[in-house]
Formats: sequence, structure tokens, C-alpha cells
Amino acid sequence: MTTNSTVVTATEVLRRSADQIDGPLRAAIAQLPEPLRIGAGFHFGWWDAGGNHITGATGKMVRPAFALSAARAVSGQVSDTAVRVGVAVELAHNFSLVHDDVLDGDRTRRGRPTVWAQFGVPHAILIGDALLALASQVLTHHDDSIELCAELNSTVIALCAGQHQDMLLEKQLHVSPADYLEMAGGKTAALVASACALGAMASGASPAQTAALRQFGHHVGLAFQLVDDVLGLFGDPALTGKPAGADLLRYKKSMPVVAAMQSGTAAGDELTELYRAQAITVDLVPHAVDLVARAGGKEWTEMEAERCYELALDSLDAVDGRIGTDEALRVLAKLMINRNR
Repeated sequence: MTTNSTVVTATEVLRRSADQIDGPLRAAIAQLPEPLRIGAGFHFGWWDAGGNHITGATGKMVRPAFALSAARAVSGQVSDTAVRVGVAVELAHNFSLVHDDVLDGDRTRRGRPTVWAQFGVPHAILIGDALLALASQVLTHHDDSIELCAELNSTVIALCAGQHQDMLLEKQLHVSPADYLEMAGGKTAALVASACALGAMASGASPAQTAALRQFGHHVGLAFQLVDDVLGLFGDPALTGKPAGADLLRYKKSMPVVAAMQSGTAAGDELTELYRAQAITVDLVPHAVDLVARAGGKEWTEMEAERCYELALDSLDAVDGRIGTDEALRVLAKLMINRNR
């Protein structure tokens, strides 16, 4: 393990990344035609539906932080190319969020209306498409863009495949933890893994370094999704910005639900029957959440998240001595499993 002598916190890492990404990200959004620009800025929490500037909840730019920290881990600095990578990753991530909200029917995000809830589904689809195109455009400004664009595009395909698999799992009563992890590897982990790989590539990393950082990001991404699943059922809506247990009303197979159904417990069997009969109502959501907990779904998922976190650290250790500094990456990985929103 290689670290700096100065200990940094997750807050410092995220703030440093946001400071480097915010300006170029806003400049990229400013290139969009007005209707798309207003909708995109609304999604990012920069202004209201009329384009008036507000002070609201915005994303933490976690994925760009991974990209920039990976770049710094390889070369000890963040180049202009690495910043472009960070902006592109954030744009691609938010394309997926806008479209996911449409697919899932979620009306709120970060305590505010989602884009489709505010502007309608057609407008939201167009805004998401524009964000994705903008991500590629950001990467095509220089001669080093071919490999970077290829990496990002293949990641978006994996992300879409994972999202499709997630929808298929909703229709299956019996889903194994392995099935779920395969889906999450595309839906969530692929972009975190690619952020780390892109950051490495932007700093001239060796193939071995890039592969190790990609694997690190993969395991971190899985841990992130598992914690997100727990928060979706047991988190504080005031912090998460979403109503607790909303996924149960759509009969989504989050990992705590999958683990509960596979537990062989009376609570797990009752939850399975509720899913089979599609009998969960708003009034029954608290009871269904309690069934997940009593069946051990919450505890199992938290343990699996911890396992993924340890595998992520092993991936960094595998290239010990060839990475300039990996402390920020370790701090970010820890944040992924120790968060409340």
C-alpha cells in the first residue's frame, strides 16, 4: 500500500474533485440549446424549471472523483485530459439517472422532482440523450480521444445491458445473489470501473495499472449498489431524498430482498408470497421492510458490501509500488460503504 503522508478525508477528496469539474461541466451544459439546457440544469440542481438560479441539493460528483483520483494515483497530478474524463463520466452518469427515473417511475431525486415529473417523459428522454451525446463531445476535442471514447461507449452499452437485465429480474420471482451481482456489475459497477480506468488512461497508466484500477472500481461499484439497496429500504428519506421502501411497490429485486427470499426463513417465505401475489400496498410497505430485516436480508447485504470493499482494496494492493498515491481512492472506497444517502 502506498499513501501520502498527509491524511485526506472523503469530504476533501470530493470537494477537490468538484472544484475541478464544476466549471468545465457547467461550460459543457451551456453548449446545449435552451430547452435542453434548462432541463439539464434543473436536473443538476442549479436552477428551477424556469431557469432561475437556486441553491439546492446537487450530486456529490463521486464518479469524477474516482476518475481524478485514479489519474492522480498514476501520475501524481490531474491533467486537462483527466478533467475532461471526469466531466464526461459525470455527464454519462446523469444521462443514466434521468432515464432511470423514467424507467422506474421515480418522481423525486435529492428531494426535488425528477426531470420527467417536472417536464414530462418525452422531454426527459431528450435531455438524457443530450447529456450522453455531450459526454462524447467533451472527449473528442483532442487527439487522445479515440481510446477514451471507445472506453466510455462500451461502458454505456454495459450500463444499458445491466439496466435491461434489472427489468427482466423484476419479472422473475426467484433470483439468486449471483444473478443480482451480474446485473449490478453492468448497471452500476461498470461506470465506476470505467471512471477509474479512464482516469488511469488519461495519465498514461500501464495496462497492468489500468486493469487493476478498473477491477478496483468494479468492486467499489458493487459495494456502492449494495449499500444503495439497503438505504432504499432502511434509509432516512430526509437524507436519501426518496421514500423508503418505494422499490417494494414495484416488486424490484434489490439485494436485501433477494437475500431475504433465499434465506429459508418464515419471514423470507412470507415476503416471497407477497411478491408472488403482488400484494404489497403502501400500507404494507413497513411490514414488508420488516420482513426483509427479520429474514436477514439487510445484514447479508451489508456483509456482501464489506466483502466487495475488501476485494477493491486487494486490487489496489496488487499494484503496490507502481501507483504514485492511492490514499484518495481508499478514502472514496470507504465512503461507499459508510454513507447514509
